[in-house]
Amino acid sequence: MLSAHPCEMCEMSHNNPQQQLYSVIRQIPVGCVATYGQVAELAGLPGCARLVGKTLSQLPNDSDLPWHRVIAASGKISLPPQSESCYRQQHRLLKEGVEINQLRIKLNTYQWRP
Repeated sequence: MLSAHPCEMCEMSHNNPQQQLYSVIRQIPVGCVATYGQVAELAGLPGCARLVGKTLSQLPNDSDLPWHRVIAASGKISLPPQSESCYRQQHRLLKEGVEINQLRIKLNTYQWRP
């Protein structure tokens, strides 16, 4: 018997996990980034980094949520390099003073530490 993926378990076992994630993402300060896993952990959804990505991928284009401040655990922007979304994320981060080198951000410098 196949067991549910951890992200599905997070969705099933929490009331409105998306709102929990949105709440954490809204707290990431300008000029800082957080990893998908960090956002999940802070939202009370440990092990659900993929749920963070899934939730962000479903945001409407006009969302005011600072989604661009969420990056991979490696410090890399995880969107396809030549995509419009990747360009937007880079542009927004650069505008906030975050340095990016080959789609990588130095976590020891820019990672949010609440």
